[in-house]
Amino acid sequence: MMTYEEALSYIHGISWTFCKPGLERIRELCNGLGNPQSGLKFVHVAGTNGKGSFCSMLSSVLLAAGYRVGLYTSPYVLRFNERMQTSGVPISDERLAELTERVRPVAEAMEDKPTEFELITAIAFEYFKGEGVDLVILECGMGGRLDSTNIIEDPLLSVITGIALDHTAFLGNTVEEIAAEKAGIIKHGCPVLCGEGNPSVLSVIEKRAKEMQSKVYTADLDELEIVDMTLGGTVLNYKDLRGLLLPLLGAYQPINCIRVLRAAEILRSRGLEISEQAIRTGILNSKWPARFEIIDRDPMTIFDGAHNPEGISAAVRSIEHYFGKDGVVAVSGVLSDKDYGFIAGELNKVCRAVFTVTPSSPRALSAEDFADCINEKGGRAYPANSIGEALKRAREYALANGLSVVCLGSLYTYADVIKHIKER
Repeated sequence: MMTYEEALSYIHGISWTFCKPGLERIRELCNGLGNPQSGLKFVHVAGTNGKGSFCSMLSSVLLAAGYRVGLYTSPYVLRFNERMQTSGVPISDERLAELTERVRPVAEAMEDKPTEFELITAIAFEYFKGEGVDLVILECGMGGRLDSTNIIEDPLLSVITGIALDHTAFLGNTVEEIAAEKAGIIKHGCPVLCGEGNPSVLSVIEKRAKEMQSKVYTADLDELEIVDMTLGGTVLNYKDLRGLLLPLLGAYQPINCIRVLRAAEILRSRGLEISEQAIRTGILNSKWPARFEIIDRDPMTIFDGAHNPEGISAAVRSIEHYFGKDGVVAVSGVLSDKDYGFIAGELNKVCRAVFTVTPSSPRALSAEDFADCINEKGGRAYPANSIGEALKRAREYALANGLSVVCLGSLYTYADVIKHIKER
């Protein structure tokens, strides 16, 4: 019997290509497993940013409505098991090992080996089938049309949260090209919710939906009224739903929340029973770590996993709202294939100082080069040799100047940040 450690070593240690767009391998893999995805009901979610928050909130609402809900997301922030959950509980170590052992011989027998993400997706399908879930909230990994999750058929609802420039090497160089890839999840006769307000993006999605004879719904953002937004949470009104309390922080989360409320309306029309009380309870109980999350209060320290230009801009708007003209101290690292010049300019709008780090990735931009870029754009940045050193220096600076700390960057740095804060 494979152990949990062996399972993770196998999943992460395979030397198969990181990203090979296409559905042929995942179809072959799932066919070899008896197509575990068949018979499951799905809400399929694509988009550049906001997917995880949307999936988490919708899962919480459906749990409050009494459904047994599967949740598939990526990446994880503390443990790999977070990527597949049933009713809010991550897969157990033993079950993950068992399913990996079941999938491994099928994968290794394939001439064209599956990618890591395809392998994980197949394991998740096996897991949800065995758990007997009522439905699965299924988040795309990257893109949509050729994403391994896109072998599912007839979802209850397809969702495209929003479109921005990211993964351009695989998805396209314009938001319209990327939208076309995301719109590939739209299935014949299945409704689609578009959370994007850009008319040119919406037209791409509407064109695809028309071809697939699918009805397009949009989020009614003009119906949103923010009553209060503090670090204690947001109170908002939406249509007849008054005084809804959203605990997830970030100026962007009310938009994600409205998309979830709109999705609940559509799912009601598809036969699901979702009461107003389930919506209130589900939103109130929503948890999604590493998205403008308070991780310490001495001084106030926030982690936000923003790592692409749109995400950074959203985080900057949140910093401006919560901290105003005083600004913050930042700890940040970026990858060299991101638009780090733009990111540096955005950080300079709200950061009195930035302590830069080198992310743990072969694509990382060095702390020195990122600091140079920030300084060249008129900011004040200091490279650090480690996350621990950056956090220590940022904390000292914040306490000396009466400021708060915001950690920005890859979600995979979250565990290191939390570790250092707990050790202190």
